[in-house]
Amino acid sequence: MRQGPMDREDRAMKTKYQSQLFALGDIVATKAFMEKVDPRYALSCLELHHSGDWGMCDPEDAKSNDACIKDGGRLMSVWPLPDEAESFWIITEWDRSVTTFLLPSDY
Repeated sequence: MRQGPMDREDRAMKTKYQSQLFALGDIVATKAFMEKVDPRYALSCLELHHSGDWGMCDPEDAKSNDACIKDGGRLMSVWPLPDEAESFWIITEWDRSVTTFLLPSDY
């Protein structure tokens, strides 16, 4: 049996078998995000976000996200930009009305 963290493909496959944990609302992205990130990669990260995988969030933020699924708080995941030192965020608002893709510099 393989041990250690799952790679992106394994996590994406796992997502297909998990129920979605919350509503995404409208899905939007900033202009800077759209210019920088491949849409296919963004959608694979969105699938993970939607299943409760928070990407590179620190453990405290991940724990907060898990609680917010039940309590209705804002959800945020952090994902690496391929071949770059930067990351991007996916944020689902507390009322589940909208989910936004953005770069940290867009915030």
